[in-house]
Amino acid sequence: MLKSVDSTLPVNPHLKPTWVLKATVMLIAVFAFLQVYSIQSILPVLMLDFNASEVQAGMAVGATVMAVAIMSPFLGMLSDAIGRKSIIIGALLFLAIPTALIANSQSIESLTFWRFLQGLSVPGITVVTIAYLGEEFKGGAIAELMAYYVSGTVLGGFSGRFVLGHLHEWVGWRVAYYLMAVFTVAGALWVAKTLPASQHFVASPKFRTALATLAGHLHNRYVISACLLGFCVLFSLVGCFTFINLHLADTPYRLNTGELANIFTVYLIGVVITPLSAKLIQRFGSARTIVVAVIMSMIGVLIALLSPLWVIIIGLTIMSSGVFITQSATIGYIASNVHEGRSLASGLYYMCYYAGGTVGAWVCGLVYSHGQWSATVLALLAMQVFALLVASVAMVKTPLISNH
Repeated sequence: MLKSVDSTLPVNPHLKPTWVLKATVMLIAVFAFLQVYSIQSILPVLMLDFNASEVQAGMAVGATVMAVAIMSPFLGMLSDAIGRKSIIIGALLFLAIPTALIANSQSIESLTFWRFLQGLSVPGITVVTIAYLGEEFKGGAIAELMAYYVSGTVLGGFSGRFVLGHLHEWVGWRVAYYLMAVFTVAGALWVAKTLPASQHFVASPKFRTALATLAGHLHNRYVISACLLGFCVLFSLVGCFTFINLHLADTPYRLNTGELANIFTVYLIGVVITPLSAKLIQRFGSARTIVVAVIMSMIGVLIALLSPLWVIIIGLTIMSSGVFITQSATIGYIASNVHEGRSLASGLYYMCYYAGGTVGAWVCGLVYSHGQWSATVLALLAMQVFALLVASVAMVKTPLISNH
């Protein structure tokens, strides 16, 4: 059975990706992001259970993204040395362990520690998958597969929040985390069976070579601009979707965990929009696409300042769609324009991306504790203005994918 599946998958970068590979790439991203933000839908409950402050709740979210930021470059170098598929599978299996241990947390500090351990494994999935796709495919196939990958990150981010929020209503959040660990193991088994082995990977095991590659990346305009945008993207996403929960759990809305989980249904629009955005990126280039997407996000955040719940949901939908388009364009920009040390370049991107999420959780936690949701929106808008400057000034104004 395994051989029949693998035989349908492309090893030539000029072949069109099959539906099996598209599904697997999407599922890799789903299981990578299933745990990263799942805690957001139950933050009000955890604050009550552990008597935690807004800043402590924010750091319970940020702990995972902090670990991802720290580990991303190292996992990138390790992957460049020993390969791709084995690291992806191993990282998924490791991720299941702290996920199960969260269920035994007796304090917000211990929960935050297990969340940090979750984050240590995520770069082995995300960073290495991007490097794998950049090596095995070229041209329009990269943009297409990256779009499916980002759609998977969107679906995983939504599923974690949605599933955990509703599981808490049914069985409690502790049992819910045991079930999430089982889901993750199932994902590892799926990837082991369906992801084809690398055909174009060339090992670069020397540490000195890795340092030289790192030095080159730190002077590479493509890498630097993408890293800055990554920081802005997750700062905005984590800051917005962490503290909108506290805003909607408070008066006059008083939403419970299941209702808060339902709010994250707005993420699903990203599953549809992101694959469609690949055509826009190919036609107009990354920089122009990102400028429009960031403006779109800013409009969405401003709409979320209004009072009616249905209007807030519309604002969150617009905001998140702009963020997902920005992310898709940015990682495709790296995959297409960086040809040496791809995994390390992806690692640097994700280091900055998740550093943005950590800073966003902390800064917006401080801001929310002093000025509630309206002050949080101002912080988000300031970061998005910076993203506009990066896309307008720092990015190389070339199309992502050539038409030739």
